[in-house]
Amino acid sequence: MTTPELLPGERIDQLYSEDIQIIQSPQVFSFSLDAVLLANFAKPPMKQASTLVDLCAGNGAVSLFMAPRVKGKIAMVEIQPRLADMARRSVALNQLDQQITVYQQDLATIFDQIHKDSIDAVVCNPPYFADLPDSKKNPNQYLAIARHEIATSLETVISVTSGLLKTNGKAYFVHRPDRLPELMSMMQKHRLAVKRLQFVYPKVGKDANIMLVEAIKDGGTSGLKVLPSLMTYDESGEYSAPVKKMLYGD
Repeated sequence: MTTPELLPGERIDQLYSEDIQIIQSPQVFSFSLDAVLLANFAKPPMKQASTLVDLCAGNGAVSLFMAPRVKGKIAMVEIQPRLADMARRSVALNQLDQQITVYQQDLATIFDQIHKDSIDAVVCNPPYFADLPDSKKNPNQYLAIARHEIATSLETVISVTSGLLKTNGKAYFVHRPDRLPELMSMMQKHRLAVKRLQFVYPKVGKDANIMLVEAIKDGGTSGLKVLPSLMTYDESGEYSAPVKKMLYGD
């Protein structure tokens, strides 16, 4: 494994459970636990001819963490050139060039690269916060775009997700629980039926701060499963056993 050229402020981190290395930069973008949770929650398509699309890919964390479990191809879509470049270099670092393609473009225009109704699964860790006039944004533009709906919107992401998926294709999102009603309403509008839901809590006694959602294109409206709650930290303040397993393996 050859070490890629790193730009100022960049470092190489590792997800030990999957033996994957990733280029990060606190000044530009570093993956959070949300990406690990989503990669673990999503069920990758198992056919060699399948394709998984990662929208709002950032530096590629979700796709990279899922790659060992994906039999087919992966396409990352990221609008920010610097983040897409970090993702490409991480793909090369892990020798995954034959499996993963990175598209640096607005996800709203991705149909010029990827045919509609052709994809088996979509994963997405979108910006969590609506771009409201009075919302406080990070002065760092990289982080502001990653966290706020400046370059895209929740409805655009869901519309594109539905457009990409085949009938019965699956979508996997990580988001904030307070936006669940909006998310479900938009998914229903765009032919996505929510089938699995899991809430993640910082620790016992605290409100959920993360939710994981699975939806199926053109699926029936019944059959929603709410999975057991997941705690990020245990009573001692350490990562909980399930989270430790995701990060470090058995």
